[in-house]
Amino acid sequence: MGDTIDSIQVTGRSSYPLKRIFDIVVSIIALVLTSPFLLASMFLVWLQDRASPFYLARRVALGGGYFTMIKIRSMVVRADTTGVNSTGAHDQRITRVGHFIRKFKIDELSQFINVLVGDMSVVGPRPNTWSWGVELYTEAEQKILSVRPGITDLSSIVFSDEGDILNGAENPDLLYNQIIRPWKSRLALWYIEKMSLSLDIRICWLTAVAIVNKQQALNGVIALLEKRGADPDLIEICRRERDLPAAPPPGASMIETGPTS
Repeated sequence: MGDTIDSIQVTGRSSYPLKRIFDIVVSIIALVLTSPFLLASMFLVWLQDRASPFYLARRVALGGGYFTMIKIRSMVVRADTTGVNSTGAHDQRITRVGHFIRKFKIDELSQFINVLVGDMSVVGPRPNTWSWGVELYTEAEQKILSVRPGITDLSSIVFSDEGDILNGAENPDLLYNQIIRPWKSRLALWYIEKMSLSLDIRICWLTAVAIVNKQQALNGVIALLEKRGADPDLIEICRRERDLPAAPPPGASMIETGPTS
């Protein structure tokens, strides 16, 4: 399959009243409050190798197009040419400064610019690449493209240790698609069905909590899912009390084995 998504058909709730206003207000406030951290991080990233502090990533957008996601660069220059999309915690491509800004999610703050221009939302499914991402979507998962991708969502909290989960894997992309993607996609589809202003505010709060207390944030996610009638199996995964089991993605009967041709 080529690098095209013209044939994808997406349906579902695209928004709710006031979501765009919420995005704009939160983004302006966030950029103003975090500008000292952003500027300091940009300078440190530039200082380590005298290269651009930005990483401009091509991601799949609302409805199946493309947009350029802006991140503070946490890896060596041209790290994306290695052919690996998923990143383990001790990936040698991550710089010393990169480890720090990843730990505190500083590299994600510049994405509020994407929110302001309308490419992204504050809350929504994390943007994906085509290769080893949207290319593998089932028909059920294609509904994820019916909303703007977001800076944070429930999976950002539940799988905030994604790098540790994939660390040491012989094929991190394959492992991601076997044990993280199935549950991340289920959380995204659940969010799309339940999307509301109150839910977005709650997810933003839990995202902030997760930076300082992951377990407390997980407890908040579980309470949220239980209150709004999520599937018990999904709730159990979000407890993160055991190793993640391999599972088929939504709409499939088989566990992922690799990219289609």
